[in-house]
Amino acid sequence: MEGIEHRTVRVNGIDMHVAEKGEGPTILFLHGFPELWYTWRHQIQALAALGYHCVAPDLRGYGSTDAPPSPTSYTCLHVVGDLVALIESMGGEPVYLVAHDWGAMIGWYLSMFRPDKVKAYACMSVPYRPRHPKMKPIEGMKAFFGEDYYMCRFQDDGVEAELKSYKTAELLKKVLTDRRPGPPCLPKSDPFQLKALNAPLPLPPWFSEEDLKYNVEKFDQTGFTGGLNYYRALDLNWELTAAWTGAQVKVPVIYVVGDEDMVYTTPGLKDYVHGGGFKKDVPLLEEVIVMEGVGHFLNQEKPQESTAIIHDFIKKF
Repeated sequence: MEGIEHRTVRVNGIDMHVAEKGEGPTILFLHGFPELWYTWRHQIQALAALGYHCVAPDLRGYGSTDAPPSPTSYTCLHVVGDLVALIESMGGEPVYLVAHDWGAMIGWYLSMFRPDKVKAYACMSVPYRPRHPKMKPIEGMKAFFGEDYYMCRFQDDGVEAELKSYKTAELLKKVLTDRRPGPPCLPKSDPFQLKALNAPLPLPPWFSEEDLKYNVEKFDQTGFTGGLNYYRALDLNWELTAAWTGAQVKVPVIYVVGDEDMVYTTPGLKDYVHGGGFKKDVPLLEEVIVMEGVGHFLNQEKPQESTAIIHDFIKKF
């Protein structure tokens, strides 16, 4: 990754690894699960060349950033605290925010808790979802999608052993290439449906052997527990955010999603995004862009198109 520099920043009691490149207004990139700063490699290079300071941390629990052992250390307040401290370490001026998957969920919390730190938010894959006033998230997911829904399954400490039963490379390839419509479920017998395969899964054309090697090396070192702990803190997030029930997110937003993304094809999601609920909760939502024939990892699958969407949006602010 030519010209990308790496450093460690002390934030909120942990050491955070940050990749960065460029000079100018800061764009803060937040990755999802199971990913690393590396998911933004294309955007970092392209937007740094356009005059931006691109900053992509490994979030707590991932890669070269510290991974506290307890799931209670992965609440939205902890992670937003990390990011506010990171922003302050760079001078404290508000940033452009670009986020995907779990990073997008954290992006919504950052935008809600500290809108003074966000100039504009380009959100990918996961839209804002308001807090249900009476039902905890895992209870609701079990009721709507069943016990095997992946977020419910990730509550179980035994999931790590299931993940370890697969080769990390095959597991990552399966996650990257899966196009099954949502809601994604993980049956206990063979949750990722890899054991019946007669040959290794092929890599998608947008993900090289070098890309796979980098990710495999990092996840072989750390395991997946740090990322799983975000899911295990979902109900605790619900308890901690009661004061924000009914709150709107009031930063400028663009939402981008692939039409084959398992998030977008999960029942109820399209109605919320296109039926007025999303706009009600996020009044400064400027546009919803649905990319045709694109899956969950749109920033990697369609890097040039994704980067152009991001740039066209943030340059207005």
